[in-house]
Amino acid sequence: MSAPTVYDVAERSGVSIATVSRVYRTPDSVRAQTRERVLEAARQLGYVPSGNARGLASRTTGVLGLCFPDMADPDAEADAEADSDADDAVMLYSDQIIRGMERAARRHGYALLIAASLEGGPESVAKVAGRVDGLAVLARTVPTEDLEVISRRLPVVMLAGPREIDHLDHIVVANADGERELARHLIEDHGLRRLAFVGGEVESPDAEARFRGFREACRDAGLPVPDAPDLRAEIMTQAEGARTAEALLDREGERPEAMLFANDQMAVGALRALERRGVRVPEDVAVTGFDGIPLSRIVRPSLTTVRQPIRQLGEQAVELLVQRLGDSGREPVSLMLPVSVVRRASCGCA
Repeated sequence: MSAPTVYDVAERSGVSIATVSRVYRTPDSVRAQTRERVLEAARQLGYVPSGNARGLASRTTGVLGLCFPDMADPDAEADAEADSDADDAVMLYSDQIIRGMERAARRHGYALLIAASLEGGPESVAKVAGRVDGLAVLARTVPTEDLEVISRRLPVVMLAGPREIDHLDHIVVANADGERELARHLIEDHGLRRLAFVGGEVESPDAEARFRGFREACRDAGLPVPDAPDLRAEIMTQAEGARTAEALLDREGERPEAMLFANDQMAVGALRALERRGVRVPEDVAVTGFDGIPLSRIVRPSLTTVRQPIRQLGEQAVELLVQRLGDSGREPVSLMLPVSVVRRASCGCA
C-alpha cells in the first residue's frame, strides 16, 4: 500500500494542495476550523509530510529526532549565566538525554534533530517527523493519536511514562523502586518518621510513580499512607521547590523531619529556601531529590537523591531506533532501567 500524499489529504479535507501545505508550513495563516479539518484528514489517512524530496519511505534523511516538553528552569539558567564554569553542573534532565542521544547517534552515523515544547501543535510534530528517520518522544509531549499516525511511517520510541501504544518501543526507569528505597533509607537508617512528599502534576507519570514508591515505603514501615502528596508543584523547578518548602514550614502542626522532592531541581530550590529561613539541613530537616543531575553533587549540603541513568536513556533510545530501522518486523521492546540511591549530606550521610 502506497503512502498517502498531500493530494489525498487535500481531496479528503476539501481544500487545495496549497492550503494543506500552509497548514504545515505556516499554520497561523489558515483559519482554525480549516486547519483542524486538514489535520483530522491527515490523521485518518496516516499522512506525515516529508521534510525533503527523498521522502520518508526511503529512510535516507540520516537524522534521528527527539521531542520533549520545554523543561527550562530560570533559576538554573541564571546560575549558569553567573558562572560560566557551571554549565555542566546545571545540566538538567533533558540536557542529559540529549547528550546521550547525540553520542549514540554519532556512533551510528546519524545527526540529531531536537524539538523542545512543540508549541505549534500537531502540525509542528508532523513537520519534525517529516525530517527524520526515527523519533524518540518524551512522555506527555505528543498526543497519543498523533503518535499513532507518525508511528505508521517511521520508528518511534517512547521515553518515560506509561506505555500508551503497545506496538511502540518503550523505555522507562525504575521510578517507584528508587523512591521506595530512598524513603526506606530515611526511615530505617535515620529513624525519621514525619516525612513530607512534594510531587508534580497528576499528569506527570514519573512523579506519580515516585509517589507510589513513597507510599509503599510508608506502608512497609507502618507509617500513615497518604492518598496524595503533601504538596504538588505545577512545574518541577527550583522556584517551586522553594515555594513548597516554605509552605511546609508554615503549615500548622509539627514540622516534617524530612522533605522528599520528586526531582532534584525542586530539592535544590528547597535547600536555598531553607537556608534563607535559618533552617539547618540535615540537623532540622532532611532533604532529598530524584534524578541525580550534576548540580546535586555541588550544592551545599550535597543532595541525597536517586540517580537514574539519564544519558543511558538517550543512548538506548537511539539503539532501539537503529534496530527498528534495520528490522521493522521485530517485536516491540519495553525496557526498565535500574536506578540507585546516592546517600549524601542532605539526609545526614557523609
